[in-house]
Amino acid sequence: MHTPSGTSLPAVPAALAPVLPSRYDREPLPAPGAGVRITPDALPGLEFVSAVDEGSVWLHDALLGPHSADIVRYLGLARSTGGPVLDLGSGAGRLAVPFARHGFAVKAVDRDASALERLDAWARRIGPHVAGLVGTQRAELDDLRLDGSYRLALLAGAMVSAVPPARRPGLLREVAGHLESGGALALDYTAHLLPGLIAEPRRTWAFQVPRFDGIDEWVVARQVFDLASMSERITYCTARTGKVSSERAVLTTDKWIVDQDRLAAELHAAGLRVEGRRRQRIDDRTESVLLVCRPDD
Repeated sequence: MHTPSGTSLPAVPAALAPVLPSRYDREPLPAPGAGVRITPDALPGLEFVSAVDEGSVWLHDALLGPHSADIVRYLGLARSTGGPVLDLGSGAGRLAVPFARHGFAVKAVDRDASALERLDAWARRIGPHVAGLVGTQRAELDDLRLDGSYRLALLAGAMVSAVPPARRPGLLREVAGHLESGGALALDYTAHLLPGLIAEPRRTWAFQVPRFDGIDEWVVARQVFDLASMSERITYCTARTGKVSSERAVLTTDKWIVDQDRLAAELHAAGLRVEGRRRQRIDDRTESVLLVCRPDD
């Protein structure tokens, strides 16, 4: 489990110093152990790790796990809209498979072929009544072309922040054009307060990945914000130790800082109105925002 705040940090390998591109690495990294937060509640990411291979599945699940409560919220919304459901940035089926288990037809869209294969395998393991409700499409969200129509579209797990701002209006128009009357688009993102980003544009985290296969895995994550481009990069440096071997790996995720006013204008231009808004404070400079949008009549 994640090490709670206030407890001593086990020996995280000192060699796990993130190596960042020059665009982000404008100041020396902190010395090992300096400025490191250890928290069970607010891991950076939500999570768009590129690309997820078999070795990083445990880390990917750990990053998403603290936020799986959104499944309940999105299922409740689906019960009010009905299906079919469009799951954009589905990954390995964290939302799509539970939705199918509850009887909703789901189209899962993701750029990662291996994630879609794991989604299909999971659905088949449950049974044909679930597998038959799930369809997949491999595609980049910033160049998406859809067919069919949907009662509910989801951009969950802060996936909207993975789309370049210049391409986001096109994605929103494409999704809006395939929503049925009375349908909805639901999306969530992390909202950063500008004073907080200016005061602390570089943040370091350490946590243990919960694994149940005999591997001990620790991660040092470095979150770096670039205010000039309104982007962020998170670098995950992992150390995995088994009975007979150990390995290190580095994963990165690049995302965009969401300008809330700009996003609101883009939704309006796409013919979508914000019907509901839910805010949840993460800390004194960050909150999670969930929007439910309906097509204009």
